[in-house]
Amino acid sequence: MTGIEAAVADAFRQEWGRLVATLIRMTGDWDLAEECAQDAFAAALAHWGTDGVPHRPGAWLTTTARNRALDRLRRSKTEAVKLQEVATLSGPDELPDYGDSGVSDDRLRLMFTCCHPALTLEARVALTLRTLAGLTTGEIARAFLVPEATMAKRLTRAKHKIRDAGIPYRVPPAHLLPERTGGVLAVLYLLFNEGYAASAGDDLLRPDLTGEAIRLARLLTRLMPDEPEATGLLALMLIQDARKAARLDDDGELVSLEDQDRSRWDLAEIGEGIALLEAALRRQRAGPYQLQAAIAACHGEATNARDTDWRQIALLYGELSRIVPSAVVELNRAVAIAMADGPEAGLPLVENLAASGQLTDYYLLPATRADLLRRLDRKQEAAASYREALDLAGTEPERRYLSRRLAEMAG
Repeated sequence: MTGIEAAVADAFRQEWGRLVATLIRMTGDWDLAEECAQDAFAAALAHWGTDGVPHRPGAWLTTTARNRALDRLRRSKTEAVKLQEVATLSGPDELPDYGDSGVSDDRLRLMFTCCHPALTLEARVALTLRTLAGLTTGEIARAFLVPEATMAKRLTRAKHKIRDAGIPYRVPPAHLLPERTGGVLAVLYLLFNEGYAASAGDDLLRPDLTGEAIRLARLLTRLMPDEPEATGLLALMLIQDARKAARLDDDGELVSLEDQDRSRWDLAEIGEGIALLEAALRRQRAGPYQLQAAIAACHGEATNARDTDWRQIALLYGELSRIVPSAVVELNRAVAIAMADGPEAGLPLVENLAASGQLTDYYLLPATRADLLRRLDRKQEAAASYREALDLAGTEPERRYLSRRLAEMAG
Protein backbone atom coordinates (compact mmCIF):
# COMPACT_ATOMS: atom_id res chain seq x y z
CA MET A 1 0.00 0.00 0.00
CA THR A 2 1.40 3.41 -1.00
CA GLY A 3 1.51 6.39 1.32
CA ILE A 4 -1.42 8.02 -0.46
CA GLU A 5 -3.48 4.83 -0.32
CA ALA A 6 -2.73 4.55 3.41
CA ALA A 7 -3.78 8.18 3.95
CA VAL A 8 -7.04 7.64 2.08
CA ALA A 9 -7.69 4.40 4.00
CA ASP A 10 -7.10 6.24 7.30
CA ALA A 11 -9.42 9.05 6.20
CA PHE A 12 -12.05 6.47 5.28
CA ARG A 13 -11.94 4.98 8.79
CA GLN A 14 -12.11 8.40 10.41
CA GLU A 15 -14.50 10.27 8.13
CA TRP A 16 -16.86 7.85 6.35
CA GLY A 17 -19.63 7.90 8.92
CA ARG A 18 -19.61 11.64 9.45
CA LEU A 19 -19.41 12.32 5.72
CA VAL A 20 -22.33 10.07 4.78
CA ALA A 21 -24.43 11.37 7.65
CA THR A 22 -23.83 14.97 6.55
CA LEU A 23 -24.81 14.16 2.98
CA ILE A 24 -27.95 12.31 4.08
CA ARG A 25 -28.97 15.31 6.15
CA MET A 26 -28.35 17.61 3.18
CA THR A 27 -30.03 15.56 0.45
CA GLY A 28 -32.42 13.24 2.26
CA ASP A 29 -31.24 10.47 -0.07
CA TRP A 30 -29.24 7.57 1.37
CA ASP A 31 -28.12 6.13 -1.96
CA LEU A 32 -27.03 9.50 -3.31
CA ALA A 33 -25.13 10.21 -0.10
CA GLU A 34 -23.20 6.95 -0.25
CA GLU A 35 -22.44 7.34 -3.96
CA CYS A 36 -21.12 10.89 -3.52
CA ALA A 37 -19.06 9.84 -0.51
CA GLN A 38 -17.51 7.04 -2.55
CA ASP A 39 -16.81 9.51 -5.37
CA ALA A 40 -15.03 11.80 -2.91
CA PHE A 41 -12.70 9.04 -1.74
CA ALA A 42 -12.00 8.06 -5.36
CA ALA A 43 -11.16 11.70 -6.08
CA ALA A 44 -8.83 11.73 -3.07
CA LEU A 45 -6.88 8.82 -4.51
CA ALA A 46 -6.55 10.69 -7.79
CA HIS A 47 -5.64 14.15 -6.45
CA TRP A 48 -3.75 13.68 -3.19
CA GLY A 49 -0.88 11.99 -4.98
CA THR A 50 -0.34 15.15 -7.01
CA ASP A 51 -1.48 17.89 -4.65
CA GLY A 52 -0.48 16.21 -1.37
CA VAL A 53 -2.67 15.14 1.54
CA PRO A 54 -4.68 18.18 2.70
CA HIS A 55 -4.21 19.57 6.20
CA ARG A 56 -7.87 18.76 6.95
CA PRO A 57 -8.76 15.61 4.98
CA GLY A 58 -12.28 15.51 6.36
CA ALA A 59 -13.07 19.04 5.19
CA TRP A 60 -11.61 18.29 1.74
CA LEU A 61 -13.72 15.15 1.42
CA THR A 62 -16.86 16.91 2.65
CA THR A 63 -16.45 19.76 0.17
CA THR A 64 -15.79 17.36 -2.70
CA ALA A 65 -18.73 15.10 -1.81
CA ARG A 66 -21.05 18.07 -1.31
CA ASN A 67 -20.13 19.46 -4.73
CA ARG A 68 -20.79 16.05 -6.31
CA ALA A 69 -24.21 15.98 -4.64
CA LEU A 70 -24.99 19.49 -5.89
CA ASP A 71 -24.01 18.50 -9.42
CA ARG A 72 -26.22 15.42 -9.28
CA LEU A 73 -29.16 17.43 -7.95
CA ARG A 74 -28.74 20.14 -10.58
CA ARG A 75 -29.06 17.49 -13.27
CA SER A 76 -32.33 16.28 -11.80
CA LYS A 77 -35.26 18.62 -12.45
CA THR A 78 -37.39 16.81 -9.88
CA GLU A 79 -34.93 17.72 -7.11
CA ALA A 80 -35.22 21.50 -7.44
CA VAL A 81 -36.60 21.98 -3.95
CA LYS A 82 -33.85 19.90 -2.40
CA LEU A 83 -31.24 21.81 -4.35
CA GLN A 84 -32.54 25.08 -2.98
CA GLU A 85 -32.41 23.70 0.57
CA VAL A 86 -28.85 22.45 0.15
CA ALA A 87 -27.64 25.68 -1.42
CA THR A 88 -28.80 27.70 1.59
CA LEU A 89 -26.58 25.79 4.01
CA SER A 90 -23.84 27.98 5.46
CA GLY A 91 -21.01 25.55 4.69
CA PRO A 92 -19.96 21.95 4.17
CA ASP A 93 -18.88 21.45 7.80
CA GLU A 94 -22.21 22.51 9.28
CA LEU A 95 -23.65 19.90 11.64
CA PRO A 96 -27.23 19.54 12.84
CA ASP A 97 -28.27 20.82 16.24
CA TYR A 98 -28.48 17.80 18.51
CA GLY A 99 -30.32 19.69 21.23
CA ASP A 100 -30.57 18.14 24.67
CA SER A 101 -29.56 14.58 23.78
CA GLY A 102 -26.50 14.72 26.04
CA VAL A 103 -24.51 12.63 23.54
CA SER A 104 -21.21 14.47 23.02
CA ASP A 105 -19.37 12.12 20.65
CA ASP A 106 -20.07 12.60 16.93
CA ARG A 107 -19.96 8.90 16.03
CA LEU A 108 -22.15 7.84 18.97
CA ARG A 109 -24.66 10.60 18.19
CA LEU A 110 -24.94 9.37 14.64
CA MET A 111 -25.51 5.80 15.83
CA PHE A 112 -28.43 6.94 17.96
CA THR A 113 -29.68 8.91 14.96
CA CYS A 114 -29.62 5.86 12.66
CA CYS A 115 -31.27 3.51 15.17
CA HIS A 116 -34.77 4.92 14.65
CA PRO A 117 -37.51 2.81 16.30
CA ALA A 118 -39.69 2.99 13.17
CA LEU A 119 -37.31 0.46 11.60
CA THR A 120 -36.92 -3.15 12.63
CA LEU A 121 -33.97 -3.80 14.94
CA GLU A 122 -32.15 -5.69 12.20
CA ALA A 123 -32.64 -2.83 9.74
CA ARG A 124 -31.40 -0.26 12.27
CA VAL A 125 -28.31 -2.25 13.01
CA ALA A 126 -27.53 -3.09 9.40
CA LEU A 127 -28.01 0.49 8.19
CA THR A 128 -25.81 1.87 10.96
CA LEU A 129 -23.05 -0.64 10.25
CA ARG A 130 -23.19 0.23 6.56
CA THR A 131 -23.55 3.99 6.92
CA LEU A 132 -21.35 4.82 9.89
CA ALA A 133 -18.94 1.93 10.32
CA GLY A 134 -18.33 1.54 6.60
CA LEU A 135 -18.76 -2.24 6.69
CA THR A 136 -19.54 -3.78 3.32
CA THR A 137 -22.89 -5.36 2.56
CA GLY A 138 -21.13 -8.73 2.44
CA GLU A 139 -19.62 -8.27 5.91
CA ILE A 140 -22.99 -7.29 7.34
CA ALA A 141 -24.69 -10.23 5.61
CA ARG A 142 -22.19 -12.65 7.17
CA ALA A 143 -22.82 -11.12 10.60
CA PHE A 144 -26.55 -11.85 10.17
CA LEU A 145 -25.92 -15.23 8.52
CA VAL A 146 -27.89 -14.35 5.38
CA PRO A 147 -26.88 -14.18 1.69
CA GLU A 148 -25.38 -10.90 0.54
CA ALA A 149 -28.19 -10.36 -1.98
CA THR A 150 -30.76 -10.71 0.81
CA MET A 151 -29.01 -8.14 2.97
CA ALA A 152 -28.71 -5.75 0.01
CA LYS A 153 -32.48 -5.90 -0.47
CA ARG A 154 -33.11 -5.34 3.24
CA LEU A 155 -30.84 -2.29 3.27
CA THR A 156 -32.62 -0.88 0.23
CA ARG A 157 -36.05 -1.40 1.80
CA ALA A 158 -34.92 0.31 5.01
CA LYS A 159 -33.59 3.33 3.12
CA HIS A 160 -36.83 3.61 1.15
CA LYS A 161 -38.87 3.42 4.34
CA ILE A 162 -36.88 6.28 5.84
CA ARG A 163 -37.36 8.33 2.67
CA ASP A 164 -41.04 7.55 2.11
CA ALA A 165 -42.05 8.01 5.76
CA GLY A 166 -40.08 11.23 6.06
CA ILE A 167 -38.22 9.98 9.13
CA PRO A 168 -36.03 12.87 10.33
CA TYR A 169 -32.29 12.23 10.38
CA ARG A 170 -31.45 13.73 13.78
CA VAL A 171 -30.53 12.58 17.25
CA PRO A 172 -33.47 12.33 19.69
CA PRO A 173 -33.62 14.16 23.03
CA ALA A 174 -32.22 12.41 26.10
CA HIS A 175 -35.55 11.00 27.31
CA LEU A 176 -36.01 9.11 24.01
CA LEU A 177 -32.52 7.58 23.89
CA PRO A 178 -33.49 4.37 25.78
CA GLU A 179 -35.79 3.22 22.96
CA ARG A 180 -32.78 3.29 20.64
CA THR A 181 -30.22 1.81 23.03
CA GLY A 182 -30.84 -1.80 21.96
CA GLY A 183 -29.94 -0.95 18.38
CA VAL A 184 -26.81 0.95 19.39
CA LEU A 185 -25.66 -1.94 21.60
CA ALA A 186 -26.18 -4.38 18.73
CA VAL A 187 -24.18 -2.14 16.38
CA LEU A 188 -21.25 -1.94 18.82
CA TYR A 189 -21.41 -5.70 19.43
CA LEU A 190 -21.26 -6.56 15.72
CA LEU A 191 -18.64 -3.89 15.06
CA PHE A 192 -16.43 -5.45 17.73
CA ASN A 193 -17.08 -8.96 16.41
CA GLU A 194 -16.01 -8.00 12.89
CA GLY A 195 -12.79 -6.64 14.34
CA TYR A 196 -12.25 -9.60 16.69
CA ALA A 197 -12.83 -12.24 14.00
CA ALA A 198 -13.11 -10.74 10.53
CA SER A 199 -15.63 -12.39 8.22
CA ALA A 200 -13.31 -12.34 5.19
CA GLY A 201 -9.90 -11.24 3.97
CA ASP A 202 -6.23 -11.82 4.66
CA ASP A 203 -6.37 -10.79 8.32
CA LEU A 204 -8.27 -12.38 11.18
CA LEU A 205 -8.00 -9.32 13.44
CA ARG A 206 -9.03 -5.74 12.68
CA PRO A 207 -7.85 -3.76 15.71
CA ASP A 208 -9.18 -0.49 14.30
CA LEU A 209 -12.73 -1.85 14.63
CA THR A 210 -12.30 -3.42 18.07
CA GLY A 211 -10.62 -0.27 19.37
CA GLU A 212 -13.41 1.97 18.08
CA ALA A 213 -16.11 -0.34 19.47
CA ILE A 214 -14.47 -0.30 22.92
CA ARG A 215 -14.08 3.49 22.81
CA LEU A 216 -17.74 3.99 21.97
CA ALA A 217 -18.85 1.42 24.55
CA ARG A 218 -16.94 3.32 27.23
CA LEU A 219 -18.69 6.54 26.20
CA LEU A 220 -22.05 4.79 26.26
CA THR A 221 -21.54 3.46 29.79
CA ARG A 222 -20.74 6.99 30.98
CA LEU A 223 -23.83 8.31 29.18
CA MET A 224 -26.03 5.54 30.63
CA PRO A 225 -24.44 4.41 33.92
CA ASP A 226 -27.69 2.74 35.03
CA GLU A 227 -27.96 0.53 31.93
CA PRO A 228 -26.42 -2.84 32.94
CA GLU A 229 -26.41 -4.23 29.41
CA ALA A 230 -24.19 -1.37 28.23
CA THR A 231 -21.79 -2.15 31.08
CA GLY A 232 -22.03 -5.86 30.31
CA LEU A 233 -21.19 -5.26 26.67
CA LEU A 234 -18.11 -3.23 27.58
CA ALA A 235 -17.07 -6.00 29.99
CA LEU A 236 -17.46 -8.60 27.23
CA MET A 237 -15.37 -6.56 24.81
CA LEU A 238 -12.55 -6.01 27.30
CA ILE A 239 -12.29 -9.66 28.35
CA GLN A 240 -12.31 -10.81 24.72
CA ASP A 241 -9.88 -8.12 23.59
CA ALA A 242 -7.45 -9.13 26.36
CA ARG A 243 -6.70 -12.37 24.49
CA LYS A 244 -5.79 -10.79 21.14
CA ALA A 245 -1.99 -11.12 21.53
CA ALA A 246 -2.29 -14.89 21.94
CA ARG A 247 -4.78 -15.61 19.16
CA LEU A 248 -2.11 -15.63 16.45
CA ASP A 249 1.42 -16.97 16.77
CA ASP A 250 4.56 -15.13 15.65
CA ASP A 251 4.01 -16.39 12.10
CA GLY A 252 0.44 -15.07 11.98
CA GLU A 253 -1.12 -18.52 12.30
CA LEU A 254 -4.36 -19.04 14.21
CA VAL A 255 -4.00 -20.54 17.71
CA SER A 256 -7.04 -22.29 19.22
CA LEU A 257 -8.24 -21.16 22.65
CA GLU A 258 -7.03 -24.30 24.42
CA ASP A 259 -3.53 -23.92 22.92
CA GLN A 260 -3.06 -20.21 23.57
CA ASP A 261 -0.15 -18.97 25.69
CA ARG A 262 -2.12 -17.42 28.52
CA SER A 263 0.88 -15.47 29.76
CA ARG A 264 0.24 -13.25 26.72
CA TRP A 265 -3.27 -12.39 27.88
CA ASP A 266 -3.74 -8.86 29.25
CA LEU A 267 -4.67 -9.61 32.87
CA ALA A 268 -5.36 -5.96 33.68
CA GLU A 269 -7.92 -5.76 30.88
CA ILE A 270 -9.51 -9.02 32.05
CA GLY A 271 -9.64 -7.67 35.60
CA GLU A 272 -11.33 -4.46 34.47
CA GLY A 273 -13.86 -6.43 32.46
CA ILE A 274 -14.71 -8.74 35.35
CA ALA A 275 -15.13 -5.78 37.72
CA LEU A 276 -17.52 -4.15 35.26
CA LEU A 277 -19.43 -7.41 34.88
CA GLU A 278 -19.84 -7.76 38.63
CA ALA A 279 -21.13 -4.18 38.86
CA ALA A 280 -23.66 -4.87 36.09
CA LEU A 281 -24.85 -8.14 37.62
CA ARG A 282 -25.49 -6.43 40.96
CA ARG A 283 -28.36 -4.60 39.29
CA GLN A 284 -30.08 -8.01 38.90
CA ARG A 285 -31.20 -7.40 35.31
CA ALA A 286 -29.04 -9.90 33.49
CA GLY A 287 -29.31 -9.73 29.72
CA PRO A 288 -27.56 -11.37 26.79
CA TYR A 289 -24.45 -9.18 26.88
CA GLN A 290 -23.93 -9.77 30.58
CA LEU A 291 -24.34 -13.52 30.07
CA GLN A 292 -21.81 -13.52 27.25
CA ALA A 293 -19.43 -11.51 29.44
CA ALA A 294 -19.88 -14.11 32.19
CA ILE A 295 -18.94 -16.84 29.70
CA ALA A 296 -15.87 -14.86 28.62
CA ALA A 297 -14.96 -14.41 32.30
CA CYS A 298 -15.01 -18.19 32.82
CA HIS A 299 -12.32 -18.43 30.16
CA GLY A 300 -10.45 -15.36 31.37
CA GLU A 301 -10.20 -16.60 34.97
CA ALA A 302 -8.90 -20.08 34.03
CA THR A 303 -5.13 -20.24 34.49
CA ASN A 304 -4.95 -23.04 31.91
CA ALA A 305 -7.31 -24.80 29.53
CA ARG A 306 -7.86 -27.75 31.89
CA ASP A 307 -9.17 -25.44 34.64
CA THR A 308 -11.95 -23.99 32.48
CA ASP A 309 -15.36 -24.46 34.11
CA TRP A 310 -17.11 -25.90 31.07
CA ARG A 311 -20.17 -27.00 33.03
CA GLN A 312 -20.78 -23.44 34.16
CA ILE A 313 -20.26 -22.24 30.59
CA ALA A 314 -22.80 -24.79 29.32
CA LEU A 315 -25.33 -23.55 31.90
CA LEU A 316 -24.74 -19.94 30.89
CA TYR A 317 -25.23 -20.79 27.22
CA GLY A 318 -28.45 -22.55 28.15
CA GLU A 319 -29.72 -19.40 29.87
CA LEU A 320 -28.57 -17.27 26.94
CA SER A 321 -30.46 -19.54 24.55
CA ARG A 322 -33.60 -19.13 26.65
CA ILE A 323 -33.39 -15.32 26.45
CA VAL A 324 -32.29 -15.01 22.79
CA PRO A 325 -32.90 -18.30 20.95
CA SER A 326 -30.16 -18.77 18.38
CA ALA A 327 -28.62 -21.66 16.48
CA VAL A 328 -25.17 -20.13 17.02
CA VAL A 329 -25.73 -20.07 20.78
CA GLU A 330 -26.86 -23.71 20.62
CA LEU A 331 -23.69 -24.60 18.73
CA ASN A 332 -21.59 -22.97 21.42
CA ARG A 333 -23.55 -24.79 24.11
CA ALA A 334 -22.88 -28.07 22.32
CA VAL A 335 -19.14 -27.30 22.40
CA ALA A 336 -19.30 -26.57 26.12
CA ILE A 337 -21.16 -29.84 26.78
CA ALA A 338 -18.61 -31.71 24.70
CA MET A 339 -15.77 -30.19 26.68
CA ALA A 340 -17.47 -30.94 29.99
CA ASP A 341 -18.81 -34.46 29.29
CA GLY A 342 -16.80 -35.64 26.30
CA PRO A 343 -17.16 -35.26 22.51
CA GLU A 344 -19.66 -38.10 22.35
CA ALA A 345 -22.05 -35.96 24.41
CA GLY A 346 -21.75 -32.88 22.20
CA LEU A 347 -21.68 -34.50 18.77
CA PRO A 348 -25.42 -35.43 18.60
CA LEU A 349 -26.31 -31.82 19.38
CA VAL A 350 -24.09 -30.62 16.54
CA GLU A 351 -25.56 -33.23 14.19
CA ASN A 352 -29.07 -32.03 15.03
CA LEU A 353 -28.10 -28.44 14.22
CA ALA A 354 -26.63 -29.57 10.91
CA ALA A 355 -29.82 -31.45 10.07
CA SER A 356 -31.94 -28.37 10.89
CA GLY A 357 -30.30 -26.38 8.09
CA GLN A 358 -30.13 -23.23 10.23
CA LEU A 359 -26.37 -22.80 9.87
CA THR A 360 -25.87 -23.97 6.31
CA ASP A 361 -23.14 -21.47 5.38
CA TYR A 362 -21.63 -21.02 8.85
CA TYR A 363 -18.15 -22.52 8.68
CA LEU A 364 -17.88 -23.07 12.43
CA LEU A 365 -20.62 -25.73 12.27
CA PRO A 366 -18.63 -28.23 10.13
CA ALA A 367 -15.42 -27.08 11.86
CA THR A 368 -16.93 -27.96 15.24
CA ARG A 369 -18.22 -31.28 13.97
CA ALA A 370 -14.76 -32.03 12.55
CA ASP A 371 -13.06 -31.24 15.84
CA LEU A 372 -15.38 -33.51 17.82
CA LEU A 373 -14.88 -36.33 15.31
CA ARG A 374 -11.12 -35.80 15.53
CA ARG A 375 -11.26 -36.16 19.30
CA LEU A 376 -13.20 -39.40 18.81
CA ASP A 377 -10.48 -40.60 16.39
CA ARG A 378 -12.99 -40.84 13.52
CA LYS A 379 -10.47 -39.41 11.09
CA GLN A 380 -12.16 -40.07 7.78
CA GLU A 381 -15.40 -38.37 8.85
CA ALA A 382 -13.42 -35.56 10.47
CA ALA A 383 -11.52 -34.97 7.23
CA ALA A 384 -14.77 -34.63 5.29
CA SER A 385 -16.04 -32.01 7.75
CA TYR A 386 -12.74 -30.13 7.68
CA ARG A 387 -13.03 -29.95 3.88
CA GLU A 388 -16.57 -28.59 4.19
CA ALA A 389 -15.42 -25.98 6.71
CA LEU A 390 -12.47 -25.07 4.51
CA ASP A 391 -14.82 -24.25 1.64
CA LEU A 392 -16.79 -21.87 3.87
CA ALA A 393 -14.07 -20.16 5.93
CA GLY A 394 -13.68 -16.46 5.16
CA THR A 395 -10.15 -15.48 6.23
CA GLU A 396 -6.75 -16.81 5.28
CA PRO A 397 -5.64 -17.62 8.88
CA GLU A 398 -8.79 -19.71 9.36
CA ARG A 399 -8.25 -21.55 6.07
CA ARG A 400 -4.63 -22.30 6.93
CA TYR A 401 -5.64 -23.61 10.36
CA LEU A 402 -8.27 -25.91 8.85
CA SER A 403 -5.80 -27.08 6.20
CA ARG A 404 -3.35 -28.08 8.92
CA ARG A 405 -6.06 -30.04 10.73
CA LEU A 406 -7.08 -31.70 7.47
CA ALA A 407 -3.47 -32.73 6.84
CA GLU A 408 -3.32 -34.25 10.33
CA MET A 409 -6.33 -36.40 9.52
CA ALA A 410 -4.74 -37.55 6.27
CA GLY A 411 -1.50 -38.36 8.06
